[in-house]
Amino acid sequence: MSQVLDTPPPTQVSADDDLAALAARHGLSVSGARPSLPEYVGQLWARRHFITAFATAKLTAQYSQAKLGQVWQVMTPLLNAAVYYFIFGVLLGTKQQVPDYVPFLVTGVFIWTFTQSSIMAGTRAISGNLGLVRALHFPRAALPISFALQQLQQLLFSMAALLVILLCFGVPVSASWLLAIPALVLQFVFNAGVSMIMARMGAKTPDIAQLMPFILRTWMYVSGVMWSIDKLTKKGDLPHVVTILLQANPAAVYIDLMRFALIDSFHAHQLPPHVWATALFWALLAGVGGFIYFWKAEERYGRG
Repeated sequence: MSQVLDTPPPTQVSADDDLAALAARHGLSVSGARPSLPEYVGQLWARRHFITAFATAKLTAQYSQAKLGQVWQVMTPLLNAAVYYFIFGVLLGTKQQVPDYVPFLVTGVFIWTFTQSSIMAGTRAISGNLGLVRALHFPRAALPISFALQQLQQLLFSMAALLVILLCFGVPVSASWLLAIPALVLQFVFNAGVSMIMARMGAKTPDIAQLMPFILRTWMYVSGVMWSIDKLTKKGDLPHVVTILLQANPAAVYIDLMRFALIDSFHAHQLPPHVWATALFWALLAGVGGFIYFWKAEERYGRG
């Protein structure tokens, strides 16, 4: 009898036991927990081939059911440029104020379309791919980055048409065309960063995707796509703060950099002050800030 009484009861986990300590003791971890920032960057780098392949597949499938197929990659921005030329160049007479107006306009439309399409695709990157997010384990930032890469690939196709237009309108080939490369790199980093910000916001509130076209359209009209910010600000009719905001507008900065690189009549004095530093600032702010902002919600994507 005494032997039975002296036998200690079997170990049981009480309701008050530290479950986190118990899990750690047995080597368990939270499913889908957010990795550290360096680990997250490493995971993305390990999946760089997936990001590239996913972007290329999306680009190929985008116009797969259209009879003209991939021709629409070039035709869409060209048709937009034609509409803007008729409205702003012909009806409003903007072409009289800007030398080489057609190259000026087409460059602005192509570069703006790159930013616009990247942000719109990024807004739906998570909410529009919930099946993929819930089925597979991978760093979710791969989705908005791949969509931004897809739009960069589409822009590169369009750039071939842009160069033909430049040559047809008498713009000579110049060494300054090489400046388009760093300008596009900075714009891509900026676009990817904003896409990640919008991807997180769109994952939580899908209705944002319905609002974005109106925001982007307003942004386009103040970015100098169809008109010259330099001509407007030199008139001196605008308050100083408005002039600063127009010149510091990131979309306008990247458009102006590309015009400066490609169009012979677009000179350095038409650029905002410290334009390369401004472009780098926006790229780092959006790229690094957007990446960290997106990473902080990594474990919540696709849940509920």
